[in-house]
Amino acid sequence: MTAFLRYIGIVNAALWLGADVFLIVGLPAIFATTAQFKTEMGPGGNYYVGLAAQRIFARFFILQYCCCGVGLAHLALEWLYSNKPLWQRNLAILAVLGGLALAGGLVMQPKLADLHHHMYYDTKPVAQDAARRAFKAWHGAAECVNLVTIGGLLVYLWRVSRSAGHARFESLNLDKIRG
Repeated sequence: MTAFLRYIGIVNAALWLGADVFLIVGLPAIFATTAQFKTEMGPGGNYYVGLAAQRIFARFFILQYCCCGVGLAHLALEWLYSNKPLWQRNLAILAVLGGLALAGGLVMQPKLADLHHHMYYDTKPVAQDAARRAFKAWHGAAECVNLVTIGGLLVYLWRVSRSAGHARFESLNLDKIRG
């Protein structure tokens, strides 16, 4: 049973990490100036690509919440099944990652969506410029949070993939060998 729980923990952490890495590596491809679908949309292409990114982010944050929940359940099940002390560092890492996910999904993403709308549909050019500057600042903060999350997930994946059991060679008792 512990091997199955460990497998679930590793798969969960890897999935979570993969989704975060996709946001840094894969998602920017839709914003490239040479993207064919962006030019096919005409003058409003930037706005619609931004809407598509918002939908991806909405699902991404749901995935983050689910992965954090699975991680907490995994930690609790390991604790209950093995009857060992709770791994407090893993709990702390999950708490920080969950807090970052909540901050990203409930604070940053709605603010970015609002600023995105104002960048394209505000009637005053001064307000559009202000929205663009604010969007860049919020987007930069969101990217920094995502990089911190990737770092935390790398640590969490490493910790989950380590064996939770006893050390392979606990202590060497020379009296047993000699006698």
